Amino acid sequence: MASSKGVYAEGVRAIVADLAGTTVDYGSCAPAGVFVQVFRNAGVELSLAEARGPMGMGKKDHIRELFRLPRVTEAWRAAKGRDWSEADVIVLYEAFIPLQLNCLADYNNLIPGVYQTVSELQQDGIQLGVNTGYTREMTQIVLDGMRQQGVVPRAVSCLSDVPAGRPAPWMIFDTMEQLGVFPPAAVIVIGDTLSDIEAGRNAGAWTVGVTRTGNLVGMTSTEIHLAEPSLVAAKVAEAEAIMRAMGADYVVDSFADLPQLIDKINLRLGAGERP
Repeated sequence: MASSKGVYAEGVRAIVADLAGTTVDYGSCAPAGVFVQVFRNAGVELSLAEARGPMGMGKKDHIRELFRLPRVTEAWRAAKGRDWSEADVIVLYEAFIPLQLNCLADYNNLIPGVYQTVSELQQDGIQLGVNTGYTREMTQIVLDGMRQQGVVPRAVSCLSDVPAGRPAPWMIFDTMEQLGVFPPAAVIVIGDTLSDIEAGRNAGAWTVGVTRTGNLVGMTSTEIHLAEPSLVAAKVAEAEAIMRAMGADYVVDSFADLPQLIDKINLRLGAGERP
């Protein structure tokens, strides 16, 4: 229900969450490693940091953005004796697909706290939808793993369901339609990439960035456990600064921080504020 001034004030009714790095695959390792492998097989070395840069986009768009990196452009020219072309994007994308499909089942463990948080949200009447830059076939592998661990999103939208992937807001709107939830002020978009932040802002929803478990920190839970706490804290702080600069309304360590954050957002909604 809207207030007498026509401003939405009911509270958060839906979460639209990313997959890798946000709800599953601590550190968002599955896609990053495959991008490195695909370019290596084509004769060009990528660092993991370079591979992670465009994360969150559709995978074909991601490959195109990697080609546009000046160092990669030069390395491709040195390796092939010519500039990269759109045909090369297609070739590498077609090589990416089977490699990603083959490894996804090994990277679909729920991030700690996700199961408990989803259960709590459902008890409060808040629905969960998920978005991803994966194709439908890739997405199904992840969804099967999530279901086996007790989490079943009420709505799913992936790259092949919409005209364009992130940073366009179409997957978010598609998910909202499936859930029957509007306006965008009733929705939290949460993800671990800059593309997630851009898409959430473009949708006009509350936009939340994830640091510790996600792509910008880029460490598995084991790596974080073994690392110097000061190093981890510095990486988390850097990721938070980048996400806030991109326009995130809030930044959290993990999906498990959502319940307390929802209380804050509901207070703002009650005061007539909007994303």
